[in-house]
Amino acid sequence: METLLKLNHVSKQYGNDTVALSDVNFSVQEGEFVSIIGPSGAGKSTLLRCINRMIDVTGGEIIFDDVEVMKLKRRSLRKLRTQIGMIFQHYNLVNRSSVIENVLHGRLGYKSTFTGMLGIYSEEEKQQAVKLLKTLGLEEQIYKRCDQLSGGQKQRVGIARALIQNPKLLLCDEPIASLDPNASKIIMDHLKNISSSLGITVIVNLHQVDVALKYSDRIIGVSQGSVVYNGSPQDISEEQIHMIYGSEVGDLILDIGGKHAG
Repeated sequence: METLLKLNHVSKQYGNDTVALSDVNFSVQEGEFVSIIGPSGAGKSTLLRCINRMIDVTGGEIIFDDVEVMKLKRRSLRKLRTQIGMIFQHYNLVNRSSVIENVLHGRLGYKSTFTGMLGIYSEEEKQQAVKLLKTLGLEEQIYKRCDQLSGGQKQRVGIARALIQNPKLLLCDEPIASLDPNASKIIMDHLKNISSSLGITVIVNLHQVDVALKYSDRIIGVSQGSVVYNGSPQDISEEQIHMIYGSEVGDLILDIGGKHAG
């Protein structure tokens, strides 16, 4: 398998004293499903946003598809971002617009400012949007306004919007944090299927260790801005989970039904 993404000595500092990321090193292969786990404030969201340069790193380099991300100027960066879909915890949809309009917004990176502002989309793009929504079980919702949807449905619209970019990589920032267990399972099943059937690389930030253990090819554990675990779900120990989360939260998470609950 080819390496799609490589982070070398990545750091991010805010002001003089807030270190969000410290000497982060890892690589991700094409088609891999990677979960990043860690407590709130560990730097997971910052890490994801550095990959597509929503946030600029303070030091180190990020190489995506053989391109050094930090060296890109505006137009090249825009082109790169079409290759990286982003799925957000709070969906980032336009609630007053219809489901299909929100999905088509994923094509804006390919358009001039003028055609984007006018909302001009080809018949092929519209057909692709409908096909994606059907695949995600949303055919009944295609022309509904997004504010009429449940949280799980909104997140599926977010996935369709990311997929219509035809990305090589999906970055998912706590995609199930606001959802109930049933909706969470549907979202995770879709993300896993996207990775395995379409060969799209998926990196997902998760709070839930049991979910990460179930779905991931690999787990990266982050604590206080540093990578403290990088390996397979099978190899992670209780001690390592304690190290990532601190002992109290580690106990809590394992009790919720981590790998030792089957």
